[in-house]
Amino acid sequence: MSIEKLNTDIISSIERNMPRIGIRNPMVGYSPTEYKWRYPSNIFWTDSFWTGELWLAYLQTGEQKFKNQARMRMAHLGKILENPLLMNHDLGFQFSLSAVADYKLTGNKEARALALRAAEALRNRFNWNGNYLVAWTAGCEGKEHAEKIQGKIIIDCMENLPLLLWAYRETNAESFKTVALAQAETTLKHIVRDDWSTFHTFDFDTTTNEPVRGCTYQGYADDSCWSRGQAWAIHGFAHLADVEDSERYAEVSSKLLDYVIDNITDDLVPIWDYRLPAHEPQYKDSSAGSVTAAGALLLASVYERMGNDGKATKYREFGLAMLNALREHCDITHIDEAQGLLSKAASFVHFAHEHDLDYQANSMLPYGDYFYYEATLRAQGHTELFW
Repeated sequence: MSIEKLNTDIISSIERNMPRIGIRNPMVGYSPTEYKWRYPSNIFWTDSFWTGELWLAYLQTGEQKFKNQARMRMAHLGKILENPLLMNHDLGFQFSLSAVADYKLTGNKEARALALRAAEALRNRFNWNGNYLVAWTAGCEGKEHAEKIQGKIIIDCMENLPLLLWAYRETNAESFKTVALAQAETTLKHIVRDDWSTFHTFDFDTTTNEPVRGCTYQGYADDSCWSRGQAWAIHGFAHLADVEDSERYAEVSSKLLDYVIDNITDDLVPIWDYRLPAHEPQYKDSSAGSVTAAGALLLASVYERMGNDGKATKYREFGLAMLNALREHCDITHIDEAQGLLSKAASFVHFAHEHDLDYQANSMLPYGDYFYYEATLRAQGHTELFW
């Protein structure tokens, strides 16, 4: 595989699709026939990933059209901070790939201020007695649902901690770092299992904050291993290892990645759950693959800096192999009408079956696309991104 050719094809796809997407924010895409995006009716947690792709393209090319397109979404994202019901742990995703990216690349002080407001809102979700960030926000779903989710953390939160660590570096306010590392430790204690597989979610008693049980929302079963969740953990702990210069967090990320290496199918494109029974439909999840590849390449760069050439080589080779597999089996950048970069992504398989929605089990996903591009840049040696 030529990384340079892949990079060129990704940028060409982004350029081709800017007028098609306009100021909208992709949510999930029809696949494998139409390759068109569906868009949320309001705010959604995926709203930053296309923006992130645009900022990556600007980082690489310096072309103003990418910056202009990315900034067109700032007013939309700013609305999140005006409504408490829209704010949850995904603030990290939403603002790291938009406002933080803008500030890092251009010095935009308004973007910095917006990102700090988001970091403050995320920090305010921390339960200081239970040592965890509450994942979801109770809306209008009823008292029972509200009580249940107020004690829930999910593995995805590992990817939202970078916003807090960035805010700490900007302000020197220790509480940002304290919350980020406490959430990481709670995740390590309760979501990461002894065999280095992961739960998707973990519940705490909302009265006592005592741990209750690990479970799943998007994986196959409570005792299974949802592949995208495992990928969030790999990338998230690798980032912690990077910014904290921590051999301990690097080791956590490496053990999580070794679990994938030991359980991945021969084609190196993850099935949506690593413990999926053979009789179940074996949907692939290219988004789990792209996040894992990006995490593996990030971890390789961490080990290289630490002087561990053996692990640096091991994880770089695996990350490149997985990136090559995605290019071979899932890449759609060569299809003119395709509005995304990857097909064969599983958004929410249980939901798809329950509601007969094929696009939730075999689709395009904006986060899969973003991390595909990130992995490509990391393969080329880029290390200063937005996390």
